[in-house]
Amino acid sequence: MTKWIVCAAMLAMLAGCASVQVSGPVTDDGASAQPVVNPHWNFDPARPAGDRDGYRPPRKLAVLLPMTGQLATAAASVRDGLLAGYYAERRGKPELAFYDTAGTVSGAISARDRAIAEGADQILGPLGRDEVSALFQSAQPVPLLALNRGSSAPSDNGADFSLAPEDEGTAAAAYALARNAKRVLVLSNGDDHAQRSINAFRARLEAEGGAIVGTLAIVGDKPADQSDALRSAATREGGVDAILIALRGSQARLVVPQLFAAGLGDRLRVATSQLTSGTGKADEDKALDGIAFASETWTSAGLSGLPSPATLAADLPTARGPAARLFAFGHDAWLLSGYLQHLAEHPEASLDGATGRLTLDAGGNVQRAPAWATFSNGIVVPLAGAGG
Repeated sequence: MTKWIVCAAMLAMLAGCASVQVSGPVTDDGASAQPVVNPHWNFDPARPAGDRDGYRPPRKLAVLLPMTGQLATAAASVRDGLLAGYYAERRGKPELAFYDTAGTVSGAISARDRAIAEGADQILGPLGRDEVSALFQSAQPVPLLALNRGSSAPSDNGADFSLAPEDEGTAAAAYALARNAKRVLVLSNGDDHAQRSINAFRARLEAEGGAIVGTLAIVGDKPADQSDALRSAATREGGVDAILIALRGSQARLVVPQLFAAGLGDRLRVATSQLTSGTGKADEDKALDGIAFASETWTSAGLSGLPSPATLAADLPTARGPAARLFAFGHDAWLLSGYLQHLAEHPEASLDGATGRLTLDAGGNVQRAPAWATFSNGIVVPLAGAGG
C-alpha cells in the first residue's frame, strides 16, 4: 500500500492543482438553478457545504475494489487514477478507505457492510458486474457509485458508472446523424463490445429516422476479402451514407483499404474505441487515417490537472498502454464522487472528465459522451469540435 500511495503523491506533484470544468443550468436571470429534489437519493445533510462549482465530497469515502483475484490488475489502474485525482485536489477531501472485495459477491457485500460500520458516508465501487448486481438488489444505506453496470437498474441511493460500449454506440450514432448520415453500413467482428455498441447505435439511429442498411461480419485476425460484398453495398438502392467500424485496429487495417476499392472510401467513417486495439505502429496505422473513433479526452488530447499519458506511462505501469483507459476511468470515478450530489440535484449539469463529458440521469446512470479522435499519418490526434 505504501508503494502506491507514494506513487499517487508523485502524480499530485506533477499534476499541480486539479482543474475541473463543470457546467450546469442557469435561470433566465443568469443565476444558478435551484437544486432539484430527487427521491432516488439520500445524501447526509451534515456534509460540509458545497463549493460554488458543486464540489461537495463526503466526509469518508469507502472504495471497494478487487485488489486480489482475477480483476486485480484492472483494479490497480482504476485505483491509481483515482488517487491521482484525489491527491491533485487542493480543497477539502474526504478520508479515504480501501476495501478488498476479492472480486466476489460475498466479498463485495462484506466490504460494503464493513465500510458503513466504520463510518463511510459514501461508497465507490465495486468493480465486477456480479458484485454490482448483488448490491443493487436492495436500496443502499449510503450513496453508492458502482464502477460497472449491473444486471438491473441502480437501486435507490445508487448509481453506476462504466466505460460501456452502449455509450460509444449512442455517441457514434449522434456523430453520424449530426452529419446527415442516416444510411449506415456496419462492419462488425461480432464480439460482445461490438454487439453492444451496434445495438445502441441502431436504437439511436432508428429513433431519428435512420437505418442500418447492411452488416458485414469480419471474422478473425486475417478476415476474408470483402470486396464483392462492399461493392454490392455501394450500388444498393438508396446508397450508403456512412460506415460504422466495430473492429479492432488490426482487422480494420486489412478491410478499410477495400472500402476505397469498392467506391466507399469517401463516405463518413466512424468507429468504436476498439479501433485502437492492435495499433501503435504509425506506418501500418496510416491505413486508418481519417476514421473518427470514440476515445477518452485524456488519452487523445490531454486533460488539465493531469500529466500527459506519455509522461505517466514512462513511470507508472498502471497508466501504460491499454491500462491508460482504466486509469482515466479511475480519475473520473473520483471526480464523480466529489460532484455526485451536485449532479443528482442539477440534472442538466455535467463534468468534463478524463474519459469524456459526464452527466447523471434521474435513475442513477452516469452517461458518458466520449471524446473523438482520428488517425493522421498513423498517429492518434484529437478531433476538435467533433461532438455529435
